[in-house]
Amino acid sequence: MKNALTVFGAGCLGGLIMCVVMWLFSRYGITQSLNVNLPGSVSPHWMYPRIVWGGLWGFLFLLPIFASSLFARSFVIALIPTLIQLFVFYPFYEGKGVAGLKLGMLTPFLVFFFFWVWSFITAVTLRVS
Repeated sequence: MKNALTVFGAGCLGGLIMCVVMWLFSRYGITQSLNVNLPGSVSPHWMYPRIVWGGLWGFLFLLPIFASSLFARSFVIALIPTLIQLFVFYPFYEGKGVAGLKLGMLTPFLVFFFFWVWSFITAVTLRVS
């Protein structure tokens, strides 16, 4: 139970940091300069589901995937929610096309980057805790 609560909390913190990074990318025009319509916000309405999903995705850290290497582990674990976002949520639930390409050609890269931020922060939090 303790491990489950720890990974959920670390995943929520990773989700919070991911939201802030997405907002900063939107605020300073980085996503727009890449011709990607992937907005970020710091409103509770926008952040809450991403923080909760970050906590739920945190359960992936219970899997023994590259437990010794922080970067390899965060990279591999970030691939899982990225692929689900790109090939399940975007095309079937949000109508943004396969891989979210209706949002821009570099959407897959940015989605992976944002999930890597989540994964890296979660991995660091778990290493420190």
